[in-house]
Amino acid sequence: MSGLLGRRVKVDMHMHSERSPDSRLRPAVQARRIREVGLDVACATDHNTIEGGLRLRELADGFRVIVGEEILSRDGEIVGLFLERAVPRGLSAEETIDRIRDQGGVVVVPHPFSRNRMNHIRRPALERIAARVDAIEVFNAREAFTSDNLRAGAFAAEHGIARAVGSDAHRASEIGAAWLEMDDFDDRDGFVAALGTGTVRGSLSGVVVHLWTRWDVLRKRIGRRFGGEPGR
Repeated sequence: MSGLLGRRVKVDMHMHSERSPDSRLRPAVQARRIREVGLDVACATDHNTIEGGLRLRELADGFRVIVGEEILSRDGEIVGLFLERAVPRGLSAEETIDRIRDQGGVVVVPHPFSRNRMNHIRRPALERIAARVDAIEVFNAREAFTSDNLRAGAFAAEHGIARAVGSDAHRASEIGAAWLEMDDFDDRDGFVAALGTGTVRGSLSGVVVHLWTRWDVLRKRIGRRFGGEPGR
């Protein structure tokens, strides 16, 4: 069911915690920031794990959590939502989608035309799987170039695919940078149906956030060496 009592909700469909190798954001801090910026639904999409999402769901108070994962397939990154088990990295795009679907999950392609990421999905693979994708991320707040988001929006429109929006936050200050304002929903099917009612909101986070990410990656490597970071 979608559009519960005509209510609209703010949904950030892409964010990270310390369970991603390039973030040091603790779930407790993440939860506090989500409440501060007034998000109704947070999709937790750590790299190649659902551990951060499961922890955030335990901490959720005043907002809902959709457990997800940003999975590095052989063809590039694919996000699975509504997951209860991690999907292994390194599979083909098609196999990755199969694993997501086996759980009744939702398939989202993040930042497909990004020029500032190495692991975005390539155009030939995107064309191959387009018919099996529930949503394309048409606004990612961490894009360095506005035109990359615009290209994603054009692809989604051309193929009749719903739009996704995410802050792609790796630090607390980035949460709230972008969201999809959409009809409320009460389950996975309602979520997919409500995506079509969404309005894109947000602004780019700027290039400095990528420098902070590099710094956080370095600090985590140092921390792991001396036993100061959580295990992966």
